[in-house]
Amino acid sequence: MSMQDPISDMLTCIRNGQNSNKIFITVPFSKIKKNIIRVLKYEGYIYNYIIKKNNNSELKIFLKYYNGKSVIERISRVSRPGLRKYCNKYNLPVVMNNLGIAIISTSRGVMTNRIAKEKGLGGEIICYVN
Repeated sequence: MSMQDPISDMLTCIRNGQNSNKIFITVPFSKIKKNIIRVLKYEGYIYNYIIKKNNNSELKIFLKYYNGKSVIERISRVSRPGLRKYCNKYNLPVVMNNLGIAIISTSRGVMTNRIAKEKGLGGEIICYVN
């Protein structure tokens, strides 16, 4: 089975894991996935993550819950391989009146829309999280 969009697959694993109240999930490792998960941890949407190094490396993502409900209410992919979505520093997306975040891949790495606005950067919109 070939994987056409590994980032979308990771986001679906997170969504399905939280819907079934799992403590952690594992996904295949890549640098872009690690950077997205790092942003989610920094913003408080996941508890922690571990990189398991072996012959096929994996990311072990510990999901976060509050009062029995998942912290991530909605996570959706914006830019996909068939249709890339970009924004410049003037029209960065606003998610739920700044209650959510947009994860953006810029020339200086993966960051949230707020940090990209502070640094004056634009880039590819990876996903929305709220």
